[in-house]
Amino acid sequence: MVILQNPSDALAKFPMDRRQAVNWVEALRSGLINPRPSLTGEGEMVTMDIDVIMNNTELMPHVRFPHKTHTEWLDCRNCHDEIFAPVNNGNPVTMTKIYKGQYCGVCHDKVAFSLFVCERCHSVPHKESPKAWW
Repeated sequence: MVILQNPSDALAKFPMDRRQAVNWVEALRSGLINPRPSLTGEGEMVTMDIDVIMNNTELMPHVRFPHKTHTEWLDCRNCHDEIFAPVNNGNPVTMTKIYKGQYCGVCHDKVAFSLFVCERCHSVPHKESPKAWW
């Protein structure tokens, strides 16, 4: 009989964020996990090292979207063109839409880190943003 490992045991040595959820990016960086480029493991990961800064954040720090972090896990086709149009300023992203499961909310708060770890995305201070509370 095959018995599956208890998830809390399997993840016990994984790095955690401040909400005590697995920090998958740190797990990748530290070598605890190694995503495969395909279901069969064949091929190679193609990463894109470019950041997109979203500055329509009112008083919150601007959002840095790191393509590299995402493309170390996913092929571009996972997001483009269905979730995000690959056009500068072509995606009217708002927190309301994200909370409703659109744009970033397709994955975040489901299979990716919580939407309530604000500093993971809102990481670029600007002159009108208050001192971060985190």
